[in-house]
Amino acid sequence: MIQDLEQIVRAVLPTDPSFRDIGSEDMDRHINVARQNALANEKDEFLLSLMRLLALPANGHTRLIPNDAISVLPLRFVTIGTSVRLLDAASGFAEAIGGELVSINGIPVSEIEVASDKFLAGTKQRKRVIGPILFAWPSALKRLSVLSGDDTIEFRVRNEAGRISELVVDTANRISGSVFYPRNEHGKADASWFPKSFLEIKDFGQRGLLLVLPSFFDPGGIDLSNAVSEAADRVRSRPGTPILVDVRGNTGGNFLRTMPLIDAISDGAKDRRVGLLVDKFTFSAAIVFVAILKHRLGARLKLIGEEMGDGLTFFAEGGTTDLSSSGAVIRYSSAFHDWAGGRVDETTPSEIAEKIVAVGTLELDRSWIANSDDVESLDRFCLEMLDSLHTSTKESKVRRT
Repeated sequence: MIQDLEQIVRAVLPTDPSFRDIGSEDMDRHINVARQNALANEKDEFLLSLMRLLALPANGHTRLIPNDAISVLPLRFVTIGTSVRLLDAASGFAEAIGGELVSINGIPVSEIEVASDKFLAGTKQRKRVIGPILFAWPSALKRLSVLSGDDTIEFRVRNEAGRISELVVDTANRISGSVFYPRNEHGKADASWFPKSFLEIKDFGQRGLLLVLPSFFDPGGIDLSNAVSEAADRVRSRPGTPILVDVRGNTGGNFLRTMPLIDAISDGAKDRRVGLLVDKFTFSAAIVFVAILKHRLGARLKLIGEEMGDGLTFFAEGGTTDLSSSGAVIRYSSAFHDWAGGRVDETTPSEIAEKIVAVGTLELDRSWIANSDDVESLDRFCLEMLDSLHTSTKESKVRRT
């Protein structure tokens, strides 16, 4: 683990620009804590120390991902809206699935979230995405003073009817963290969920189109490019039709490959209204996609859902590094993005700097939290939104007339 730490100190901290405003004294203090835990062969404590160290810049793209390296209780917690919910569990706890986590060992979830804040990198929303793994990780609960030396942990979960279930879990009953907690958290009940395609189109006739874009990450580049081309062709074939674009759960990838779709949407009729569905699981390139469309469409674009997982000013690009001794993964950054003020610096790649625009802020036009993956419920909501966009389009045409 000392080798893991040295890899971070030599290769990550000096080159990741998100650390340039962090004082050396502050970094040294956290490095020394990590070194002490490594020398004591306390793996989980070492990982938690690294999480604390890499969270210092408050940049969500720079962080330790412990999922593959740790063992957790067989409980999948996910933050839906602002509530932590149990979305999956071992068979003995099936009756509590769907309920809201109230407390752990009698300590309210809100207090545990406050205590865990310093271990989590990024914005408030990103912390809500990556934080729930700590609730199922006994070593983290011990570090957060939720667990002492007991062999069991009591989780209190409340269902929609208000009934409380008490789940008593043996701390020896653990599974690999990656089974219930994917690296790129998407918020689905099934942790192993992965998008089957880069595009789904639902045509609601004259009422409008729904484009579902679950990911922009395609190392090969061909499949995403083909999907974007198909979506762009469909959009251009209906220049005045209202459009909904769903990028909920889209954790990013390469926004440059989505530019043909952005162009197609922007080139439509001047009265066309566009709605974007977003949530806290919308990250990185997907946020940039939203930002560019907002810059081009202005008031014609309606943002629907909840605050996204990152702000508009962040450090990104970079990549990931495997820590061979501990088994964890480091996510590091290499480039500055500022889609709020339109700024670039020497770390911003030229192809991205050419696209940077000043958006200011991205305020929601309508708050909406999806409670499930119920297709019928989603269709009803989309029709409601398309009708609203259609009405706005007609009103705009009347005003112009």
